[in-house]
Amino acid sequence: MPALKIAYILNTYPQPSHSFIRREVHALERAGITVVRLAMRRSATPLVDPGDLQEARHTGYVLDRGAVGLFGAMVLQALRGPGGCWRALRLALRCGRISKNGAFRHLIYLAEAAEVVRRCRVDGVDHLHAHFGTNAATVAMLAEALGGPGYSFTVHGPEEFDAPIGLSLGLKLDRAAFAVGVSQFGRSQLMRWAGFETWARLKVVHCAIEPEAFKVVSPIPKGPIRLVSIGRFAEQKGQMILIRMMQALKVQHPDIHLTLVGDGEMRRDLEAAISRFGLESSVTLTGWLDEAGVRREIANAHALVMPSFAEGLPMVVMEAMASGRPVIATYIAGIPELVQPGETGWLVPAGDVDALAGAVQELAQSGTETLTLMGQAGRERVLVRHDADSEAGKLAGYFQAAIDGSNNCSPND
Repeated sequence: MPALKIAYILNTYPQPSHSFIRREVHALERAGITVVRLAMRRSATPLVDPGDLQEARHTGYVLDRGAVGLFGAMVLQALRGPGGCWRALRLALRCGRISKNGAFRHLIYLAEAAEVVRRCRVDGVDHLHAHFGTNAATVAMLAEALGGPGYSFTVHGPEEFDAPIGLSLGLKLDRAAFAVGVSQFGRSQLMRWAGFETWARLKVVHCAIEPEAFKVVSPIPKGPIRLVSIGRFAEQKGQMILIRMMQALKVQHPDIHLTLVGDGEMRRDLEAAISRFGLESSVTLTGWLDEAGVRREIANAHALVMPSFAEGLPMVVMEAMASGRPVIATYIAGIPELVQPGETGWLVPAGDVDALAGAVQELAQSGTETLTLMGQAGRERVLVRHDADSEAGKLAGYFQAAIDGSNNCSPND
Protein backbone atom coordinates (compact mmCIF):
# COMPACT_ATOMS: atom_id res chain seq x y z
CA MET A 1 0.00 0.00 0.00
CA PRO A 2 1.43 3.42 -0.94
CA ALA A 3 2.27 5.80 1.89
CA LEU A 4 -0.83 7.72 2.94
CA LYS A 5 -1.22 10.94 4.88
CA ILE A 6 -4.54 11.28 6.69
CA ALA A 7 -5.73 14.29 8.69
CA TYR A 8 -7.87 13.40 11.68
CA ILE A 9 -10.45 16.14 12.27
CA LEU A 10 -11.68 16.34 15.85
CA ASN A 11 -13.60 18.79 17.97
CA THR A 12 -11.72 18.45 21.28
CA TYR A 13 -8.72 16.17 21.45
CA PRO A 14 -7.38 14.46 23.39
CA GLN A 15 -9.94 13.88 26.11
CA PRO A 16 -9.91 11.34 28.96
CA SER A 17 -12.83 9.42 27.46
CA HIS A 18 -11.38 9.28 23.92
CA SER A 19 -8.44 6.94 24.34
CA PHE A 20 -9.94 4.76 21.58
CA ILE A 21 -9.10 7.47 19.04
CA ARG A 22 -5.51 7.53 20.24
CA ARG A 23 -5.28 3.74 19.87
CA GLU A 24 -6.65 3.92 16.35
CA VAL A 25 -4.21 6.66 15.38
CA HIS A 26 -1.26 4.74 16.78
CA ALA A 27 -2.33 1.55 15.00
CA LEU A 28 -2.54 3.43 11.69
CA GLU A 29 0.92 4.85 12.30
CA ARG A 30 2.27 1.37 12.99
CA ALA A 31 0.86 0.43 9.57
CA GLY A 32 2.96 3.17 7.96
CA ILE A 33 0.26 5.83 7.59
CA THR A 34 1.06 9.40 8.57
CA VAL A 35 -1.70 10.89 10.72
CA VAL A 36 -1.99 14.66 11.14
CA ARG A 37 -4.07 15.50 14.22
CA LEU A 38 -6.21 18.62 13.78
CA ALA A 39 -8.54 19.48 16.66
CA MET A 40 -10.69 22.57 16.88
CA ARG A 41 -9.94 23.19 20.54
CA ARG A 42 -8.02 21.96 23.56
CA SER A 43 -9.67 19.92 26.30
CA ALA A 44 -11.13 21.88 29.19
CA THR A 45 -10.75 18.76 31.33
CA PRO A 46 -7.27 18.44 32.86
CA LEU A 47 -5.33 15.64 31.19
CA VAL A 48 -3.85 13.08 33.58
CA ASP A 49 -2.89 10.20 31.32
CA PRO A 50 0.68 10.36 29.92
CA GLY A 51 -0.60 9.13 26.57
CA ASP A 52 -3.09 12.00 26.36
CA LEU A 53 -0.43 14.52 27.30
CA GLN A 54 1.81 13.16 24.55
CA GLU A 55 -1.04 13.33 22.02
CA ALA A 56 -1.72 16.96 22.92
CA ARG A 57 1.85 17.79 21.96
CA HIS A 58 1.31 16.23 18.53
CA THR A 59 -2.02 17.94 17.86
CA GLY A 60 -2.59 21.18 15.96
CA TYR A 61 -5.40 23.37 17.32
CA VAL A 62 -7.38 25.29 14.75
CA LEU A 63 -8.84 27.86 17.13
CA ASP A 64 -5.35 28.74 18.36
CA ARG A 65 -5.07 30.71 15.11
CA GLY A 66 -7.56 33.22 16.51
CA ALA A 67 -10.21 35.19 14.63
CA VAL A 68 -7.66 37.04 12.50
CA GLY A 69 -5.91 33.84 11.44
CA LEU A 70 -9.18 32.09 10.56
CA PHE A 71 -10.39 35.10 8.60
CA GLY A 72 -7.10 35.14 6.72
CA ALA A 73 -7.48 31.45 5.86
CA MET A 74 -10.98 32.15 4.57
CA VAL A 75 -9.81 35.07 2.42
CA LEU A 76 -6.96 32.98 1.02
CA GLN A 77 -9.35 30.19 0.14
CA ALA A 78 -11.77 32.63 -1.51
CA LEU A 79 -8.94 33.94 -3.69
CA ARG A 80 -7.79 30.44 -4.64
CA GLY A 81 -11.26 29.04 -5.39
CA PRO A 82 -14.19 31.47 -5.29
CA GLY A 83 -16.56 28.89 -6.74
CA GLY A 84 -15.75 26.39 -4.01
CA CYS A 85 -16.17 29.06 -1.35
CA TRP A 86 -19.60 29.95 -2.69
CA ARG A 87 -20.69 26.29 -2.70
CA ALA A 88 -19.31 25.75 0.81
CA LEU A 89 -21.07 28.88 2.09
CA ARG A 90 -24.39 27.65 0.73
CA LEU A 91 -23.74 24.25 2.31
CA ALA A 92 -22.92 25.83 5.69
CA LEU A 93 -26.09 27.93 5.63
CA ARG A 94 -28.16 24.92 4.58
CA CYS A 95 -26.91 23.00 7.63
CA GLY A 96 -27.21 26.02 9.89
CA ARG A 97 -30.89 26.55 9.08
CA ILE A 98 -31.90 23.22 10.62
CA SER A 99 -29.29 23.06 13.39
CA LYS A 100 -29.89 24.16 16.95
CA ASN A 101 -26.47 25.85 16.70
CA GLY A 102 -27.76 28.18 13.99
CA ALA A 103 -26.24 29.73 10.88
CA PHE A 104 -23.65 31.90 12.65
CA ARG A 105 -22.01 28.90 14.31
CA HIS A 106 -21.84 27.22 10.93
CA LEU A 107 -20.04 30.23 9.51
CA ILE A 108 -17.46 29.64 12.23
CA TYR A 109 -17.26 26.02 11.14
CA LEU A 110 -16.67 27.28 7.60
CA ALA A 111 -13.75 29.42 8.78
CA GLU A 112 -12.36 26.43 10.68
CA ALA A 113 -12.70 24.36 7.51
CA ALA A 114 -10.71 26.98 5.57
CA GLU A 115 -7.90 26.64 8.11
CA VAL A 116 -8.09 22.85 7.81
CA VAL A 117 -7.75 23.14 4.02
CA ARG A 118 -4.74 25.43 4.44
CA ARG A 119 -3.07 22.97 6.81
CA CYS A 120 -3.83 20.06 4.51
CA ARG A 121 -2.27 21.88 1.56
CA VAL A 122 0.87 22.64 3.59
CA ASP A 123 1.12 19.08 4.93
CA GLY A 124 0.21 17.27 1.72
CA VAL A 125 -2.78 15.47 3.22
CA ASP A 126 -4.52 12.86 1.04
CA HIS A 127 -7.79 12.42 2.94
CA LEU A 128 -9.74 13.77 5.93
CA HIS A 129 -11.28 11.57 8.61
CA ALA A 130 -13.46 12.95 11.40
CA HIS A 131 -14.50 11.24 14.60
CA PHE A 132 -18.14 11.77 15.58
CA GLY A 133 -20.85 12.96 13.23
CA THR A 134 -21.22 16.29 15.00
CA ASN A 135 -19.27 19.47 14.29
CA ALA A 136 -16.02 17.68 13.40
CA ALA A 137 -17.79 15.96 10.52
CA THR A 138 -19.34 19.30 9.55
CA VAL A 139 -15.89 20.89 9.33
CA ALA A 140 -14.59 17.96 7.27
CA MET A 141 -17.54 18.20 4.88
CA LEU A 142 -17.10 21.95 4.47
CA ALA A 143 -13.35 21.52 3.97
CA GLU A 144 -14.02 19.11 1.11
CA ALA A 145 -16.53 21.56 -0.38
CA LEU A 146 -13.91 24.33 -0.23
CA GLY A 147 -11.59 22.25 -2.37
CA GLY A 148 -9.83 20.18 0.27
CA PRO A 149 -9.36 16.40 0.24
CA GLY A 150 -12.26 13.97 0.35
CA TYR A 151 -13.57 13.03 3.76
CA SER A 152 -14.97 10.19 5.80
CA PHE A 153 -16.10 9.99 9.40
CA THR A 154 -16.78 7.58 12.24
CA VAL A 155 -20.09 7.76 14.08
CA HIS A 156 -20.10 6.47 17.64
CA GLY A 157 -23.51 7.46 19.03
CA PRO A 158 -25.64 8.14 20.86
CA GLU A 159 -25.47 11.91 20.23
CA GLU A 160 -25.71 11.53 16.47
CA PHE A 161 -28.65 9.14 16.77
CA ASP A 162 -30.49 11.55 19.08
CA ALA A 163 -30.48 14.46 16.61
CA PRO A 164 -29.76 13.20 13.08
CA ILE A 165 -31.82 15.89 11.35
CA GLY A 166 -30.33 18.83 13.25
CA LEU A 167 -26.86 17.45 12.57
CA SER A 168 -27.57 17.03 8.84
CA LEU A 169 -26.38 13.47 9.30
CA GLY A 170 -27.93 12.20 6.07
CA LEU A 171 -26.26 14.97 4.05
CA LYS A 172 -22.87 14.24 5.61
CA LEU A 173 -23.25 10.54 4.88
CA ASP A 174 -24.29 11.02 1.27
CA ARG A 175 -21.41 13.40 0.52
CA ALA A 176 -18.75 11.33 2.30
CA ALA A 177 -16.34 8.96 0.60
CA PHE A 178 -17.43 6.48 3.26
CA ALA A 179 -18.71 6.48 6.83
CA VAL A 180 -18.07 4.11 9.70
CA GLY A 181 -20.23 2.71 12.48
CA VAL A 182 -18.46 1.13 15.45
CA SER A 183 -20.94 -1.76 15.54
CA GLN A 184 -23.45 -3.35 13.21
CA PHE A 185 -26.14 -1.58 15.22
CA GLY A 186 -24.37 1.72 14.59
CA ARG A 187 -24.19 1.01 10.87
CA SER A 188 -27.90 0.23 10.84
CA GLN A 189 -28.64 3.63 12.36
CA LEU A 190 -26.61 5.28 9.59
CA MET A 191 -28.62 3.34 7.03
CA ARG A 192 -31.76 5.02 8.36
CA TRP A 193 -30.53 8.46 7.26
CA ALA A 194 -28.33 7.74 4.26
CA GLY A 195 -29.61 7.40 0.71
CA PHE A 196 -29.99 3.83 -0.50
CA GLU A 197 -27.13 4.39 -2.94
CA THR A 198 -24.90 5.32 0.01
CA TRP A 199 -25.41 2.06 1.90
CA ALA A 200 -22.46 0.34 0.18
CA ARG A 201 -20.19 3.07 1.57
CA LEU A 202 -21.27 2.47 5.18
CA LYS A 203 -18.69 0.32 6.95
CA VAL A 204 -18.12 -1.24 10.37
CA VAL A 205 -14.78 -0.65 12.07
CA HIS A 206 -14.75 -1.52 15.74
CA CYS A 207 -13.13 0.59 18.39
CA ALA A 208 -10.33 -1.58 19.61
CA ILE A 209 -7.80 -2.46 22.25
CA GLU A 210 -4.10 -3.18 22.07
CA PRO A 211 -3.72 -6.82 23.18
CA GLU A 212 -0.17 -6.20 24.42
CA ALA A 213 -1.60 -3.95 27.13
CA PHE A 214 -3.64 -6.88 28.48
CA LYS A 215 -1.08 -9.68 28.48
CA VAL A 216 -1.30 -10.10 32.25
CA VAL A 217 -4.71 -11.03 33.64
CA SER A 218 -5.22 -10.70 37.39
CA PRO A 219 -7.27 -13.46 39.05
CA ILE A 220 -10.79 -12.74 40.24
CA PRO A 221 -10.35 -11.20 43.71
CA LYS A 222 -11.43 -12.92 46.87
CA GLY A 223 -13.74 -11.39 49.45
CA PRO A 224 -16.93 -9.31 49.14
CA ILE A 225 -18.18 -8.41 45.69
CA ARG A 226 -16.60 -5.30 44.20
CA LEU A 227 -18.14 -3.67 41.14
CA VAL A 228 -16.68 -0.94 38.96
CA SER A 229 -18.40 1.40 36.51
CA ILE A 230 -16.41 3.73 34.26
CA GLY A 231 -17.59 6.69 32.23
CA ARG A 232 -18.58 10.32 32.08
CA PHE A 233 -21.16 11.24 34.71
CA ALA A 234 -23.97 12.09 32.31
CA GLU A 235 -27.64 11.16 32.02
CA GLN A 236 -27.08 8.75 29.13
CA LYS A 237 -24.63 6.67 31.17
CA GLY A 238 -27.26 5.91 33.82
CA GLN A 239 -25.06 6.00 36.93
CA MET A 240 -28.01 7.13 39.06
CA ILE A 241 -29.55 3.70 38.43
CA LEU A 242 -26.48 2.19 40.10
CA ILE A 243 -27.03 4.27 43.23
CA ARG A 244 -30.64 3.06 43.42
CA MET A 245 -29.42 -0.49 42.80
CA MET A 246 -26.97 -0.21 45.69
CA GLN A 247 -29.81 1.04 47.90
CA ALA A 248 -31.90 -1.99 46.91
CA LEU A 249 -29.01 -4.39 47.65
CA LYS A 250 -27.93 -2.77 50.91
CA VAL A 251 -30.01 -4.92 53.29
CA GLN A 252 -29.24 -8.36 51.85
CA HIS A 253 -25.75 -7.58 50.52
CA PRO A 254 -24.26 -4.90 52.75
CA ASP A 255 -20.67 -5.81 51.78
CA ILE A 256 -21.01 -5.11 48.04
CA HIS A 257 -18.92 -2.11 47.02
CA LEU A 258 -19.24 0.03 43.89
CA THR A 259 -16.49 2.24 42.46
CA LEU A 260 -17.50 4.94 39.98
CA VAL A 261 -14.58 6.08 37.81
CA GLY A 262 -15.12 9.31 35.93
CA ASP A 263 -16.54 12.79 36.38
CA GLY A 264 -19.03 15.12 34.77
CA GLU A 265 -22.09 17.27 35.15
CA MET A 266 -23.98 14.70 37.25
CA ARG A 267 -21.36 14.41 39.97
CA ARG A 268 -23.19 16.59 42.51
CA ASP A 269 -26.45 14.71 41.91
CA LEU A 270 -24.68 11.40 42.47
CA GLU A 271 -22.99 12.64 45.63
CA ALA A 272 -26.32 13.91 46.95
CA ALA A 273 -28.01 10.56 46.28
CA ILE A 274 -25.17 8.63 47.92
CA SER A 275 -25.56 10.79 51.00
CA ARG A 276 -29.38 10.57 51.01
CA PHE A 277 -29.34 6.77 50.90
CA GLY A 278 -26.49 6.40 53.40
CA LEU A 279 -24.15 4.73 50.91
CA GLU A 280 -20.95 6.64 51.72
CA SER A 281 -19.13 3.45 52.76
CA SER A 282 -20.50 1.44 49.83
CA VAL A 283 -19.81 3.75 46.87
CA THR A 284 -16.52 5.45 45.94
CA LEU A 285 -16.12 8.19 43.32
CA THR A 286 -12.54 8.35 42.06
CA GLY A 287 -12.69 11.13 39.44
CA TRP A 288 -10.89 10.60 36.13
CA LEU A 289 -7.99 8.15 36.23
CA ASP A 290 -5.22 7.47 33.75
CA GLU A 291 -5.23 4.18 31.84
CA ALA A 292 -3.14 2.46 34.50
CA GLY A 293 -5.59 3.60 37.15
CA VAL A 294 -8.57 2.34 35.16
CA ARG A 295 -6.94 -1.06 34.68
CA ARG A 296 -6.14 -1.20 38.38
CA GLU A 297 -9.78 -0.59 39.31
CA ILE A 298 -10.93 -3.26 36.84
CA ALA A 299 -8.40 -5.72 38.29
CA ASN A 300 -9.71 -5.00 41.80
CA ALA A 301 -13.31 -5.69 40.74
CA HIS A 302 -15.28 -8.89 40.25
CA ALA A 303 -17.17 -7.35 37.33
CA LEU A 304 -17.77 -4.21 35.31
CA VAL A 305 -21.30 -2.82 35.43
CA MET A 306 -22.58 -0.50 32.67
CA PRO A 307 -26.15 0.77 33.25
CA SER A 308 -26.27 3.01 30.17
CA PHE A 309 -29.52 4.28 28.66
CA ALA A 310 -27.86 5.13 25.33
CA GLU A 311 -24.49 4.11 23.90
CA GLY A 312 -22.40 3.32 20.91
CA LEU A 313 -20.16 0.46 22.00
CA PRO A 314 -18.30 1.38 25.22
CA MET A 315 -14.54 0.94 25.26
CA VAL A 316 -14.61 0.05 28.94
CA VAL A 317 -16.64 -3.07 28.15
CA MET A 318 -13.84 -4.20 25.82
CA GLU A 319 -11.17 -3.34 28.40
CA ALA A 320 -12.97 -5.23 31.17
CA MET A 321 -13.42 -8.29 28.97
CA ALA A 322 -9.77 -8.16 27.88
CA SER A 323 -8.91 -8.05 31.59
CA GLY A 324 -10.84 -11.27 32.19
CA ARG A 325 -13.81 -9.73 33.95
CA PRO A 326 -17.50 -10.53 33.41
CA VAL A 327 -19.70 -7.61 32.38
CA ILE A 328 -23.17 -6.61 33.52
CA ALA A 329 -24.61 -4.22 30.94
CA THR A 330 -27.85 -3.00 29.46
CA TYR A 331 -29.36 -4.56 26.37
CA ILE A 332 -28.87 -1.55 24.08
CA ALA A 333 -27.04 -0.41 20.95
CA GLY A 334 -23.97 -2.45 20.04
CA ILE A 335 -23.43 -4.00 23.49
CA PRO A 336 -25.26 -7.30 22.71
CA GLU A 337 -22.87 -7.82 19.78
CA LEU A 338 -20.09 -8.21 22.33
CA VAL A 339 -21.57 -9.29 25.69
CA GLN A 340 -23.17 -12.74 25.57
CA PRO A 341 -25.60 -13.51 28.42
CA GLY A 342 -24.60 -16.51 30.46
CA GLU A 343 -21.23 -16.79 28.71
CA THR A 344 -19.40 -13.49 29.21
CA GLY A 345 -21.78 -11.72 31.61
CA TRP A 346 -25.34 -10.48 31.99
CA LEU A 347 -27.59 -8.21 29.90
CA VAL A 348 -30.52 -6.37 31.48
CA PRO A 349 -33.15 -3.90 30.24
CA ALA A 350 -32.04 -0.28 30.50
CA GLY A 351 -33.54 1.64 33.40
CA ASP A 352 -34.65 -1.48 35.31
CA VAL A 353 -33.25 -1.27 38.85
CA ASP A 354 -34.67 -4.64 39.87
CA ALA A 355 -33.19 -6.46 36.86
CA LEU A 356 -29.80 -4.85 37.47
CA ALA A 357 -29.90 -5.77 41.17
CA GLY A 358 -30.93 -9.32 40.20
CA ALA A 359 -27.92 -9.67 37.91
CA VAL A 360 -25.61 -8.50 40.69
CA GLN A 361 -27.20 -11.03 43.05
CA GLU A 362 -26.59 -13.78 40.49
CA LEU A 363 -22.99 -12.65 40.22
CA ALA A 364 -22.63 -12.69 44.01
CA GLN A 365 -23.97 -16.25 44.11
CA SER A 366 -21.60 -17.43 41.37
CA GLY A 367 -18.40 -19.06 42.46
CA THR A 368 -14.95 -17.79 41.58
CA GLU A 369 -14.56 -20.59 39.04
CA THR A 370 -17.71 -19.53 37.18
CA LEU A 371 -16.67 -15.89 37.10
CA THR A 372 -13.20 -16.88 35.91
CA LEU A 373 -14.63 -18.95 33.06
CA MET A 374 -16.90 -16.04 32.07
CA GLY A 375 -13.92 -13.71 32.13
CA GLN A 376 -11.86 -16.06 29.97
CA ALA A 377 -14.66 -16.40 27.41
CA GLY A 378 -15.04 -12.63 27.26
CA ARG A 379 -11.31 -12.14 26.87
CA GLU A 380 -11.11 -14.58 23.96
CA ARG A 381 -14.06 -12.90 22.25
CA VAL A 382 -12.81 -9.34 22.54
CA LEU A 383 -9.25 -10.16 21.50
CA VAL A 384 -10.55 -11.66 18.25
CA ARG A 385 -13.14 -8.98 17.45
CA HIS A 386 -11.43 -5.82 18.69
CA ASP A 387 -7.71 -5.98 17.89
CA ALA A 388 -6.43 -2.45 17.18
CA ASP A 389 -4.09 -3.42 14.36
CA SER A 390 -6.71 -5.55 12.59
CA GLU A 391 -9.37 -2.85 12.78
CA ALA A 392 -6.90 -0.16 11.67
CA GLY A 393 -6.04 -2.37 8.71
CA LYS A 394 -9.68 -2.33 7.63
CA LEU A 395 -9.81 1.44 7.97
CA ALA A 396 -6.58 1.88 6.03
CA GLY A 397 -8.06 -0.15 3.19
CA TYR A 398 -11.11 2.10 3.09
CA PHE A 399 -8.87 5.19 3.05
CA GLN A 400 -6.90 3.81 0.12
CA ALA A 401 -10.06 2.88 -1.80
CA ALA A 402 -11.47 6.36 -1.26
CA ILE A 403 -8.27 8.05 -2.41
CA ASP A 404 -8.06 5.77 -5.45
CA GLY A 405 -11.65 6.60 -6.30
CA SER A 406 -12.55 2.92 -6.26
CA ASN A 407 -15.18 3.36 -3.56
CA ASN A 408 -17.77 4.98 -5.84
CA CYS A 409 -17.47 7.93 -3.53
CA SER A 410 -18.18 11.07 -5.56
CA PRO A 411 -20.06 13.54 -3.34
CA ASN A 412 -23.53 14.68 -4.26
CA ASP A 413 -23.84 18.38 -5.06
